[in-house]
Amino acid sequence: MKLTLIRHTSVDVPKGVCYGFTDVPLNSTFEAEAAITARKLEGISFDKVYSSPLTRARRLAEYCGFADAVTDDRLKEMNFGDWEMQHFDEIKDERLQEWYDDYLHVRSTNGESFMDQYERVSSFLEEIKGREEQQVAIFAHGGVLICASLYARVITFENAFASLTPYGGVIELEL
Repeated sequence: MKLTLIRHTSVDVPKGVCYGFTDVPLNSTFEAEAAITARKLEGISFDKVYSSPLTRARRLAEYCGFADAVTDDRLKEMNFGDWEMQHFDEIKDERLQEWYDDYLHVRSTNGESFMDQYERVSSFLEEIKGREEQQVAIFAHGGVLICASLYARVITFENAFASLTPYGGVIELEL
């Protein structure tokens, strides 16, 4: 199966604010950014298109001509729980340092760890891998694209975050 993964365009959130699961607005540059992404997808036909249910991913899918994309909660960005919509520098939770020291395994307060996100994205990929579709598109988030790349074994956990796809970026993977 060939996966084409598309990261949403830039968001209207101040730099340094934690916004994983929150349905945040897109930047005013959405149309211009989305047009660039749409051009990257020209000429590719998909057997099935999936999307995170968060607006920032769904809106890009719609712009690119996939208003009927199937949404799945497992394609959401990491859930930062109590830290959502707080500036990282202003979070007063003593667990924040524990998370910084081991974000792979330590959960944010009332949220999830990176491994929790990896497990849910892997569950989704394992499910669709058994289907007959050969060309699949997924509109999602930076963390989801990293998890999919880890699942496909094209990156390692050690270099995972050096592989963050830019906003509006497109990557292709084979499962």
